[in-house]
Amino acid sequence: MTVPAGRRPARRLASRTARLLLPVLAAALALPLLTAAHHARPAPYGDRLTVHARGPAADPVLRIGKRAVGAYDRTTGRHRWTYARTGHHPLAVHPAPGHAFTLWSDGLVTDTVRADGRAIRWHRAIPDFDGRAAGVLRPLDPAAEMLAVVTPRHIAGYRTADGDLRWVLLARPGCAFAADRVVRTARTLLVAQPCPEPAAWTDQVVPVDALGRVTPDRTPLGNGRAPRGAGPRNQVANAR
Repeated sequence: MTVPAGRRPARRLASRTARLLLPVLAAALALPLLTAAHHARPAPYGDRLTVHARGPAADPVLRIGKRAVGAYDRTTGRHRWTYARTGHHPLAVHPAPGHAFTLWSDGLVTDTVRADGRAIRWHRAIPDFDGRAAGVLRPLDPAAEMLAVVTPRHIAGYRTADGDLRWVLLARPGCAFAADRVVRTARTLLVAQPCPEPAAWTDQVVPVDALGRVTPDRTPLGNGRAPRGAGPRNQVANAR
């Protein structure tokens, strides 16, 4: 059958249009699948952060439950946000201005934006965590710009703005830090370091602050937020 000459351009146009539409239709059909795959992807570290209601700028009250940390408005008691992690439970929560530091059963320390719970700033794993939670989280200054994590084998100092590890102080050989035996002065923590063998009291009480162990002629670490492109300047020190 001979197609009239007038119909040939119309058929060529229809065929060209179909070829152009096929990729568009394929992308449109794939979009729901990609979206479903994105939502099915597990959150990093098993995080489940739920914002229930917005509130004033004032930091809410924090309460720890069996499975999650909750934040509640100071005035109304209204539930603002809940933070849980799949397969883990909170052991301790430490409130600080703008921060909600949480220690979890798997030895992870997290920092949540306290005011509205909009994000978890960082996650840090504690090496050789022994499961004891009392006194582990210790802010090192009134503004909570530095956080000390105290375990029997070491004390680690983290910059709270981004979770950067700034210094590590190792326990004296044969001794151990006692996280639940700490005395705070204005900007210093006095951490007990009991030893099984007789030792001078100065070896069994260790002073630390935002720069690490308090010693004469220390070199400042510059613990403020690192400039863009600057590498980490962490310090590891042995207790003496």
